Amino acid sequence: MADISPIARNLEIIRAQIAQAARAAGRDPEEITLIAVSKTHPRAAVEAALAAGLHIFGENRVQEAAEKFPLPGAKLHIIGGLQTNKAEQAVRLADAIDSLDRPRLLDAIDAAAQKAGRLPELLVQVNIGDEAQKSGIPTAEADGFIRAARARFGDALKGLMCIPPAEGDPTAYFQRLAAMADAHGLAVRSMGMSGDYAAAIAAGATHIRIGTALFGRRETPPAN
Repeated sequence: MADISPIARNLEIIRAQIAQAARAAGRDPEEITLIAVSKTHPRAAVEAALAAGLHIFGENRVQEAAEKFPLPGAKLHIIGGLQTNKAEQAVRLADAIDSLDRPRLLDAIDAAAQKAGRLPELLVQVNIGDEAQKSGIPTAEADGFIRAARARFGDALKGLMCIPPAEGDPTAYFQRLAAMADAHGLAVRSMGMSGDYAAAIAAGATHIRIGTALFGRRETPPAN
């Protein structure tokens, strides 16, 4: 029998921890979707993760993603800030774009979708801590922006994504995003990463984004 790969071993640990966190929150572990954040990791790492049973991958840069995807059996989520001039490539390549955060990007994705004849699933990224250095629609503008995105894209808008402030307890931020999703009737709450996903699950996350705990430390990001 072949030795288990490091990624497969890490995945076993993560899945056990997800199940433990879900049960502690009174939730079914099957409610939690794991997005494997493969940004800055090579295509071989994605292939190893696929072999281990993972199927959903997150990439920050469209250009880097295009070097690894498409792959049979894999679904690609663009989770990083998206430039409008990359919208057409993202729409053609991705199964989901999780980082809608400004009106001009809605325009660009709409135009690209009409040209490509396909529309990926979409999430609005909320700057839940209103941090100047982070992407995402400011919380004060989020409700209006979510309504605008839904009016334009309909059922393709699936939910919300956030990255809470790095310092302190993220629970209140996760709870705020979950409440915002509920208020708009959106099912998907993509929140929680390698260091805080247990708190995100307790607050109602449906999708968590795991990179370092799965793939190990990232390689040097490629230049754009």
